[in-house]
Amino acid sequence: MSPKIILASKSKARRKLLKQLGINFITASSIIKENHKLRGSCEKFVISNALAKAKDVAARFKSGIVVAADTVVLANGRIIGKPHNMKDAARTLKLLSKKPQWVYTGIVVIDIDNKKTLFDYEKTKVYMNPLSDRMIKRYFAKVSPLDYAGSFDIQGFGSIFIDRIEGCFYNVVGLPVAKLAKLLSRVEVNIF
Repeated sequence: MSPKIILASKSKARRKLLKQLGINFITASSIIKENHKLRGSCEKFVISNALAKAKDVAARFKSGIVVAADTVVLANGRIIGKPHNMKDAARTLKLLSKKPQWVYTGIVVIDIDNKKTLFDYEKTKVYMNPLSDRMIKRYFAKVSPLDYAGSFDIQGFGSIFIDRIEGCFYNVVGLPVAKLAKLLSRVEVNIF
């Protein structure tokens, strides 16, 4: 019998990706407050936030494999997470559409039974088309940007804003599945 997979996230996109991979899992949201101040590298930042989420959730279970992730956008040397409100979301999209930015995701896997913690990160460069206020307003009429780091969903209507990406598409969605598969294989969970 395979170990229980526990997704430490309430993200719809992450849940959908795990389902597409055929992974049976349960969800348990972390209650930790994420760090929003970048000190040091963005890689360490997203891994640190993902690790805090994973540890918080792992402490509530006696057995299983916890998967946690943290996704942010780095633009002009500053971290952009989920927007606080619609005004913030509009400002964010305008900023991101001016020049390419990086999307970082830290991913952590904790094997509770074997007391093993693994982590990695992924980064993807995203090039957006220039966006007008009218386009942003029309987008917000169809999609709530409040659920997405950077205020856009690359797998939905937000995809029309994207000129191209360099790197992992699923990283921009919020869960780099190839990295996840590698980490899971190191704790004896194989997707295939």
